[in-house]
Amino acid sequence: MDLKGKNAIVTGGARGIGREVALRLADRGANIAIANIGFEDEAAATAAECQAKGVKAIVYTCDVSNSENVKEVVAQVRKDFGSVELLVNNAGITRDNLMAFMKEEDFDKVIAVNLKGTFNMTKAVSALMIRQREGRIVNISSVSGLMGNAGQVNYAASKAGVVGLTKSVARELASRGITCNAVAPGFIQTDMTKDLDISANPLMQSIPMGRMGHVDEVAEAVVFLLGADYITGEVLKVDGGIAM
Repeated sequence: MDLKGKNAIVTGGARGIGREVALRLADRGANIAIANIGFEDEAAATAAECQAKGVKAIVYTCDVSNSENVKEVVAQVRKDFGSVELLVNNAGITRDNLMAFMKEEDFDKVIAVNLKGTFNMTKAVSALMIRQREGRIVNISSVSGLMGNAGQVNYAASKAGVVGLTKSVARELASRGITCNAVAPGFIQTDMTKDLDISANPLMQSIPMGRMGHVDEVAEAVVFLLGADYITGEVLKVDGGIAM
């Protein structure tokens, strides 16, 4: 798919992986709707950088875990942009702890944002894509969802769920000209991982490439899948080999 002139929703696009995806899509000529909650200054800055590349970019306050809010935002995006051809479900949170000490509300919140949020946005946007008979969806999963990670029962469960959701959506929507894929990052240098102590984490020490990844390396994989016409239901790992 040629991305020039297409309209994209990027959830969690204020910073980190989402920001880099938005900027790379703008480089390819796509218009950007940033669906974000909190980090208003960062979201505005990302939109301004996209606009400087000659595309339309608007920030929308959106709680992806709230289905009614998602419907309202998607309806407004349709009014503002006319259509939505591209969706990147990137919004996510962590509430890490060992299972024995994990609070129920921390489990529920991570599932609500990471998994239900992906469902909410995919359901709302795919309704538009079905009518258009065109669409590309990329969900951000994680290698934690593929191999597990101590202290991340909630996060790993949510990201494993994203993989199952991705494959099911891919099967449901393929006949309508819509693809759905996932990218599973490993340890990536973002605000979410800035407090991790690499020297004290044996899992990070086992990365074959010997380093954490960068947001641009994840964004490159996302944009590749958004432009691919004959790939669907796949999970592309960007992890330096840790989950091979």
